[in-house]
Amino acid sequence: MLATTAPAEPELRNNSVLARAATILDAFDGVSPVLSLSELSCRAGLPKSTVHRFAEQLLALGWLERTPGGYRVGMRLFEVGGLADRRNRMRDRAMPILHQLATTTKCAVHLGVLDRAEVVYLEKLPIKGLTLPTREGGRMPAHCTSLGKALLAFAGDEEVERVISLGLPKRTPATIVSPEALVSELAAVRKNGVAFDREEGCAGVSCVAAPIRGAGRAIGAVSVTGFSTVIDLRAASIHVRQAAASIWHELFGSRACAS
Repeated sequence: MLATTAPAEPELRNNSVLARAATILDAFDGVSPVLSLSELSCRAGLPKSTVHRFAEQLLALGWLERTPGGYRVGMRLFEVGGLADRRNRMRDRAMPILHQLATTTKCAVHLGVLDRAEVVYLEKLPIKGLTLPTREGGRMPAHCTSLGKALLAFAGDEEVERVISLGLPKRTPATIVSPEALVSELAAVRKNGVAFDREEGCAGVSCVAAPIRGAGRAIGAVSVTGFSTVIDLRAASIHVRQAAASIWHELFGSRACAS
């Protein structure tokens, strides 16, 4: 049942900003795609002044859109929903391939995607004895990981500039901290089809990654990781490229990964 009156503003002080924004978004349903300010206030159980303030912020973020009749859900929400679905589908299709890659290389295996200046890990297959600062759902700076560089190399100049503008924090003595060096490194990734991390994100550990892509941007990347004294990056690069191509094939059929 819809609320008939809005609570007074003082009662909201214990509610988080995020909770109130979520309450406004939850007011939308498939029956009434467009809601006026009064309808939003009534459904959300919030004062009009509060709803208007939050709605204006959600408009700026793309979560809502303005129409002659009021507000509707913005394209950003549809994009996020579709992105979550695509990521889950990619992870599910990739799992058998990731397990085979781990068996073949005897290395830790990661599957990741790019989110602004960071890598988000969708999957991690660890190996005994190797402790890594990664976990499923965790993040690492893109500029110092093989996954991140594989993704950035095919993400477009705007994304690379965003990463550079946020700074390139030094995690180890080998971390790339120069914008010029990063741009050069990404050019090599585009040329060779693989990205390397030689103790740039974690001392004593090296990685190689390949982008999961066709002819455009990378939708993800897969990597293998091992002790620097043990892993053969050149040999591993062959297997990781094959794995990336196989994941793309599982998702899209005959449109194999570009080299």
